[in-house]
Amino acid sequence: MEIEILNAAGSKPLGKIVINESTTVKNVKDKIYQTVKRSLYPDRQAIKLEAKGKTLRDEENLSALNIQDGSKLYVKDLGPQISWRNVFLAEYAGPLVIFLWVYQRPWVLYGVTTTAPGTVASVATACWSMHYGKRLLETLFVHRFSHGTMPLRNLFRNCAYYWLFTVYVAYHINHPLYTAPCNTCFYVGLTGFVLCELGNLSIHILLKNLRPPGTKVRRVPVPDGNPFSLLFNFVSCPNYTYEFGSWLFFTIMTKCAPAGLFAAAGFYQMAVWAIGKHRNYKKEFADYPKGRKAILPFIL
Repeated sequence: MEIEILNAAGSKPLGKIVINESTTVKNVKDKIYQTVKRSLYPDRQAIKLEAKGKTLRDEENLSALNIQDGSKLYVKDLGPQISWRNVFLAEYAGPLVIFLWVYQRPWVLYGVTTTAPGTVASVATACWSMHYGKRLLETLFVHRFSHGTMPLRNLFRNCAYYWLFTVYVAYHINHPLYTAPCNTCFYVGLTGFVLCELGNLSIHILLKNLRPPGTKVRRVPVPDGNPFSLLFNFVSCPNYTYEFGSWLFFTIMTKCAPAGLFAAAGFYQMAVWAIGKHRNYKKEFADYPKGRKAILPFIL
């Protein structure tokens, strides 16, 4: 059967493609790229039934959408795309390199200095490096992305957030006039940070094992025997809970106000994501545990 393809912006006809009833939206994208417009590679396309309608999922079948011979489909140009994996690698490599650079107390930030960073600054640098080193390894070997790409423009916004906050936090912690917190704060913060990092890693591995390779299968996440995964009994996104915990304890460990601002900003964004994911879980799974909150047990 023959389908007409129109531009979602202005409804201008772009051409026609020949497909069969068993074709998926992903196949339509490939056809558009091959025969209609070579600049619209599949990841750059959003296919819709109406110009201002919702975007169809790649796995949806045209027969199930009641697409017939002579029907119309609308394609939206999402602009230049970049893979989520590459975005994450750029986001996380920057903070790792920048913090280590600031730890050296470069003259461009501090001028001429004669003293080396203290114990707390050194441990904080190790913790920061461990966190972002872990994130890089998770991006390469653990995370499975449900969406292949994002708009290229997001790369600069996301990198600016992580990189500039890194300079802000590292500058204060490594400053020659930095005052270390009491030993109690230091050890409590360090212990909490390490435990939350282990918890975050445990949840990421559990989520990876929940989705078979090469699929977009979605299941209700539940504890898997790892004690860190018990947080799933209370929240839908314990990875975000542990992430916030890491930076909260990092703030306690360093007694650094910019680190607290970083933790607060991160919590706000993760709370928004967690609430959205929590809402989607409840819509998708009728038997979803009713006692769970989104990110903070019993609270949010």
